[in-house]
Amino acid sequence: QVQLVESGGGLVQAGGSLRLSCAASGTGFSINAMGWYRQVPGKQRELVATITSGGSTNYADSVKGRFTISADNAKNTVYLQMNSLKHEDTAVYYCNADLYILYSSRLNYWGQGTQVTVSS
Repeated sequence: QVQLVESGGGLVQAGGSLRLSCAASGTGFSINAMGWYRQVPGKQRELVATITSGGSTNYADSVKGRFTISADNAKNTVYLQMNSLKHEDTAVYYCNADLYILYSSRLNYWGQGTQVTVSS
């Protein structure tokens, strides 16, 4: 019914930049909030940044001042601009959407994940 499609991951050198995109497609839903999470092997998935439909943002302390989350509500798309990347930012980044599905329950959807690798 709803799909989140991520793009923009890749391999960059420390200090470089990447921009991730996540587009929600489908019908019969409305967005409460969207966000980015990341996970490395052997560790729990952690919050990176979130943004509500009203534009309120929240960031993990580790990325404040370096990452910026934004959204294009008309396109149902969220972006993560990642600057001054560090080796410790290496992870699989997952897009998440908190959605209301028409005539259904409030649900969370996850993107497929995109690998971000920052070389030393």
